[in-house]
Amino acid sequence: MTRTKKDGSSRLVGRMTAQGWFQLVFALMIFAVIVGAAAGAQVIAHTSRVTDRLLAQTMPAATEASRLENALVNQETGIRGYASTGDPQFLEPYTTGRQDQARAAVRLRELLADYPELLADLTAVELAAQQWRGEYAEPVATTALADTAVRTDPAVAVRGKTLFDTLRDRLAAQDTDLTAAVDRANAQLESARTTRNLVLSGIVAAFLLTGVLLTVLVRRLVVAPLRYLTDSSQRVAAGEFDAHITAVGPSDIAQVCEAVEYMRHQIVAELASTRVQEAALQQQAEELRRSNAELEQFAYVASHDLQEPLRKVASFCQLLDKRYGDKLDERGKQYIDFAVDGAKRMQILINDLLTFSRVGRMSDGTEPVELDRTLDDALSALSASIEESGAKIDRPESLPRLVGEPTLLTMLWQNLIGNAIKFRSPDLAPVITVSAAPAAEDDQQWEFSVSDNGIGIAPEFAEKVFVIFQRLHSRDAYGGTGIGLAVCKKIIEFHGGRIWIDTDHRDGTRLCFTLRADAPALPTRTAQKEAIA
Repeated sequence: MTRTKKDGSSRLVGRMTAQGWFQLVFALMIFAVIVGAAAGAQVIAHTSRVTDRLLAQTMPAATEASRLENALVNQETGIRGYASTGDPQFLEPYTTGRQDQARAAVRLRELLADYPELLADLTAVELAAQQWRGEYAEPVATTALADTAVRTDPAVAVRGKTLFDTLRDRLAAQDTDLTAAVDRANAQLESARTTRNLVLSGIVAAFLLTGVLLTVLVRRLVVAPLRYLTDSSQRVAAGEFDAHITAVGPSDIAQVCEAVEYMRHQIVAELASTRVQEAALQQQAEELRRSNAELEQFAYVASHDLQEPLRKVASFCQLLDKRYGDKLDERGKQYIDFAVDGAKRMQILINDLLTFSRVGRMSDGTEPVELDRTLDDALSALSASIEESGAKIDRPESLPRLVGEPTLLTMLWQNLIGNAIKFRSPDLAPVITVSAAPAAEDDQQWEFSVSDNGIGIAPEFAEKVFVIFQRLHSRDAYGGTGIGLAVCKKIIEFHGGRIWIDTDHRDGTRLCFTLRADAPALPTRTAQKEAIA
């Protein structure tokens, strides 16, 4: 039975969303507020009514009753004084008292409209007063001044006193009933205040209890599932991919749990696939290491075994020319010169090819490099060409400090400035300008340029010049193998940058390139050889 109730409550929780639960809780809170406000307003209104009745009716009625009694006493005092002395001045309190009595009686009837028993007392007082005035006060007041026998008749005085004593009894009864009414009103007010305080305290307690219950409800139905989902997601994010995530809580949170669980399954599947790919990548890396080892072997063969026969060909051709040159005609000597030149050019091509293949592969490792020093080294190596051509080098006061391989960066400057000197205008001394500034599109890179006033490069060849062994001029016009800019491009790409020709520049050539401010550290040549071995 307990399990059935628990399953039913779980299904109820699962059918509602977190937003639905919040709306339900909000609706219950509003309902509690409305009920509490209605109950509070009811008891406050009741207390106000009791207070108003006491302050606006009962207590003012007691005051008016006292005025009524004083007015009657004043009348009796005036009549007794007039009966004793015959002085008409004593009739003034009597006349004023009658007026005050009339006003007090009218006011009392207004105040006691809701109290029939008190109205009966007032009526009895008015009848007794009317009888006293009719049988005693008025006859005495209307007696002539000379008729002292009537005014001083003891029987008349006794009759007047008896009637006024009756009136006093009616006034005493009225005062007693009014006092009782005031006491009842005070008791009702105290009871209303007590009820009001109890109800308001109950409302506050109900609000607090409702808030606690709703907080517990929200924590169990919404917060707890969210915390479970968060903890489970963090475990999966931390690498516990086998941690199963159960759908709990309201329907929308349960859907998120299911989505995260599906994502976990996908991650596990992708992880398995990644492991397979990683194994394949390791196999490819092994094959790449073998290929690099074979390339190293090829480089060794090219630098030693292939160049040795070329040196022999060149040497024997030169010996042939030296020993038998006088026996050969011009065409024979020309053939020998062609053979020697071809062998030497083949050696140069092989050396350039080795240089190109070793860029970035046979590295001495990266380190912080002062580009000023690498430029100084390059200019020192080109000092003869600079002096011969009369070249002028404009350079910044300081170049940045980057991370790279000093030898390759020196080779970069040497190739770029050497090309600017080589491809100079015949009638102008070379003017070469080096500039450096932070790259506008990437604050992690520096942008450099080498500009000259040489023969320039046509825009249609802006990409071709970076291809290995591509030449734009004949060998007779400009020497070289056409590998210089290809080597520059490979050095710059090795350092995480790029190189291009500024086709908008006129009056010469401007080569622009970028270098990363913090190029990644690479293994040294010794480490590469150990990896290959």
